Amino acid sequence: MDVTRLEINRRTALMTSAAIAANVLDPMRAFAQETPRKGGVFNVHYGAEQRQLNPSIQASTGVYIIGGKIQENLVDLDSNGQPVGVLAESWEASPDGKTVTFKLRKGVTWHDGKPFTSADVEFTAMQMWKKILNYGSTLQLFLDAVDTPDPQTAIFRYERPMPLNLLLRALPDLGYVSAKHLYESGDIRQNPTNLAPIGTGPFKFVKYERGQYIIADRNPDYWRPNAPYLDRIVWRVITDRAAAAAQMEAGELHYSPFSGLTISDMARLGKDKRFIVTTKGNEGNARTNTIEFNFRRKELSDVRVRRAIAHAINVPFFIDNFLGDFAKLGTGPIPSTSTDFYPGPNTPQYPYDKARAAALLNEAGFKPGAGGTRFSLRLLPAPWGEDISLWSTFIQQSLSEVGIPIEIVRNDGGGFLKQVYDEHAFDLATGWHQYRNDPAVSTTVWYRSGQPKGAPWTNQWGWEDAVVDKTIDDAATEIDLAKRKALYTEFVKEVNTELPVWMPIEQIFVTVISAKARNHSNTPRWGSTSWHDLWLSA
Repeated sequence: MDVTRLEINRRTALMTSAAIAANVLDPMRAFAQETPRKGGVFNVHYGAEQRQLNPSIQASTGVYIIGGKIQENLVDLDSNGQPVGVLAESWEASPDGKTVTFKLRKGVTWHDGKPFTSADVEFTAMQMWKKILNYGSTLQLFLDAVDTPDPQTAIFRYERPMPLNLLLRALPDLGYVSAKHLYESGDIRQNPTNLAPIGTGPFKFVKYERGQYIIADRNPDYWRPNAPYLDRIVWRVITDRAAAAAQMEAGELHYSPFSGLTISDMARLGKDKRFIVTTKGNEGNARTNTIEFNFRRKELSDVRVRRAIAHAINVPFFIDNFLGDFAKLGTGPIPSTSTDFYPGPNTPQYPYDKARAAALLNEAGFKPGAGGTRFSLRLLPAPWGEDISLWSTFIQQSLSEVGIPIEIVRNDGGGFLKQVYDEHAFDLATGWHQYRNDPAVSTTVWYRSGQPKGAPWTNQWGWEDAVVDKTIDDAATEIDLAKRKALYTEFVKEVNTELPVWMPIEQIFVTVISAKARNHSNTPRWGSTSWHDLWLSA
């Protein structure tokens, strides 16, 4: 394989890993005791617009990075990764797991001055989380109703048990609340508030100039005393990663989240004392690289073809030469970072074996024709990170060697989401699956049938398996932790056998941030949180 056609070499990858690792050892650096400074504008690199800012209807780090500062969730994670109340002050589950009661925070108002109440929670849960929200639709599959006996109480009633630990681990990402009075009439998906959000958070939406910037200003009526510290946040749309790095160096940007820069630029900035380059603050968002198969394409509906494609790609070579120390061989949809649910490597795997790939393709009836071509496919890579671009090129080169020419079709963020998850206009797609604390939060939806059309990062493959569906549902409603783990081990065996999606690489996101930032990277999902305590030193 002519790896020189790719955009990076082994030396750069290893230099990058070493530079980042040096910062990970002490990513926060030691600062003298400082008094938080009020004021300042925090400039953020926003690499791929998703044409959506409301986290109640689209779960994505690309939405949370903005919407999570404007809207708030019921529960988030503290510095130790434990659930902590935000709009909810306390919670309690019934012994049978079918009722969960939340006591809500008093004195909270929406940015338009209306009071936040349990009616907002009930509406959001039943009309958004259950019906529209990717990931939420599976999590809340057995939610029957939300009772609101008073403005500060929301009682969630389930048909089947909802493990409290699961719900509390899910709500940081899948528990953002929207205002009922802004959404109760008309089409929720088309509501203009989705692109001009009104929330309860520390920052108020000001302006969205598509392709250029989004602005939010300090909320003077925020419920946390003396917060926030910043006057303004500006998210600057910069799709060129090299240009974003140049703006970081020029002091025009303070923060590039979620591995948004090139690997070589992260290596360089990791050596510059003006910046911190670290994986800290991303522990709650472990990710895997994917290959997603469209079963509407007859060749891909044959499991032998899907397995052949997996066998044709030398994943360890790609990791060693292009990703370095912050990636490892994946074994399926539940990564090794999941201490409670990782099933281990003893599930169906597809090691590199080009001869086996060719044999499977022949067995499936797709023998080489003129010029050695068996059939051709279109591959749509997500525009989220450089590793996806490199991975898509590596897939293209690998499959060409077994007689499958690949056309790579690149889109912006919104175009990718629409073509893959709504229009199904793809043969193969590749991007990131993000694992969020529990398989039932954002993992099993990649496999559970019945997902709403257009819901990103869910089963839109044209694939359905009743056995897998039952395993998913049983695991999500099992209160006993040991039994849940056993069910998820069975789940991984089932989906690794059928292979509707292949997840062969594990990674953790890398943050690049100005050393002037304070109170950053201090929770497992920091980039997605409210930043109410973030401030800039002089």
